[in-house]
Amino acid sequence: MLVNLRDICAIAEQNNMAIAAFNTPSLEAVRAAIGAAEATGYPVIIQHAECHENIAPLDVIGPAMVALAERSTAQICVHLDHGENLSYIRRALEMGFTGVMLDGSALPYEENVAMSARAAAMCANFDCGLECELGSLGAREGDVLHGGDTPAGGTGATYTDPDQAREFLDATGADLLACSFGTVHGLYRGEPHLSFEVLEQIRERVPRAALVMHGGSGVSNEDYHKAIDAGIRKINYYTYGVKYAGESVAELVDARRTAGTQVYWHDMTIAAYERLLADFTDVMKVFANGAAPLA
Repeated sequence: MLVNLRDICAIAEQNNMAIAAFNTPSLEAVRAAIGAAEATGYPVIIQHAECHENIAPLDVIGPAMVALAERSTAQICVHLDHGENLSYIRRALEMGFTGVMLDGSALPYEENVAMSARAAAMCANFDCGLECELGSLGAREGDVLHGGDTPAGGTGATYTDPDQAREFLDATGADLLACSFGTVHGLYRGEPHLSFEVLEQIRERVPRAALVMHGGSGVSNEDYHKAIDAGIRKINYYTYGVKYAGESVAELVDARRTAGTQVYWHDMTIAAYERLLADFTDVMKVFANGAAPLA
């Protein structure tokens, strides 16, 4: 069933958990995310990122995401991730997405505020929750490899300023805030160093907003739980999931070649789906933070 972004994060707040938000630019990923939610009994967010338009166009994958979510027994928010253009966001809203993100983090602060406020007005017309980003992870969604062995990712990242976070939310009316406290997009070269102090200060200043962790792949289970206890209610997960799925496909191809047998495309899609399903199921249980299944 389709659930609004605000409502699914309210569920997370009530249960001191985080909702897993999986980028799903393929049918295998969409099916795996929904299958994991149905198997575990936890809500889920399935996302399409604007930067994945070249992998799966919104007009193709978006209606499939909405249709599969509507017929599922699980609680599912269909969300637009890292929307950078208001026209693109509107397309997602018109096809039934129940959450969107306006990513103005690369803009000067005043421009980020202005564009985020316009996105909030647009979302209000569709009764849709809005996520915005403040601070920089030092890398853009869709990049391949980033550092993670120095504070704030070691790639020019800047932590979100807690006082500015309150000002930003008051000015924009956003429901969720993606904040920078040490994670980065992509693969980590070293261990990520998260500033829970920054996260706790943001939470203290903006108690009404659900906080979001981007660059959530590759973080230890212990740090996931610390972040959730500090107020994180949505965790984006993508890079490591597709990395593991790719490795499963490579193992299948190598095994078939060694055996001298044919490998077909459908064999590879099955291998990817099964690995994604197993990984997403494990991730959702970790993000539940000890909460009992909700369905």
